[in-house]
Amino acid sequence: MLNEALKRDYEIIEGEKFMSPAANLFHNRTLFRLGMILGQYAIEKKCGYVFTDSIDVHLPDGNLFKPDLTVVKSENAKIINWKGAIRGVPDMVVEVLSKSTKRNDEGIKKKIYELNGVKEYWIIDTWAKSVKVYLLRDGKFELDDEYFKYDEDEWSLLDNEEKAAFKPEIKVSIFDDLFIKVEDIFSWGI
Repeated sequence: MLNEALKRDYEIIEGEKFMSPAANLFHNRTLFRLGMILGQYAIEKKCGYVFTDSIDVHLPDGNLFKPDLTVVKSENAKIINWKGAIRGVPDMVVEVLSKSTKRNDEGIKKKIYELNGVKEYWIIDTWAKSVKVYLLRDGKFELDDEYFKYDEDEWSLLDNEEKAAFKPEIKVSIFDDLFIKVEDIFSWGI
């Protein structure tokens, strides 16, 4: 049984198998916090499903990914096979960078998500405490914005223009009225 689980702990990117590394605690905590926020919203509004780590997403082009977080809106629930995997294009995907996955997450996986029609793609960097939000527009991902959580020392180093441009919340574009505070994503304490 364990051997079967180990055999499935991979992604297929353009026909090549890549092992999925174990996540560190910052990675896990970040996903937990974001998953709770998105999941609570989806439950309250009855508007979708939120999945974290180790869910197979079989994209139409044959790629198999295990996104860190996946959102499927209710109207697209037919792509969810409750006994197996997601077979189709999720509405939103989130990847949390690690040293071993950063290159793929920002490169080939981003391109493949774009080509398959994922509407919203977030790349979270726990070291920089940043979130890059890409939105699909006319078939291409455009960087909507990059959001940061600053500690007091970092904030004091910003000039007035940088402080004025600071955005404390991220609008989740696939939902009409969901805004998530950047601070809530990176709050690792109790």
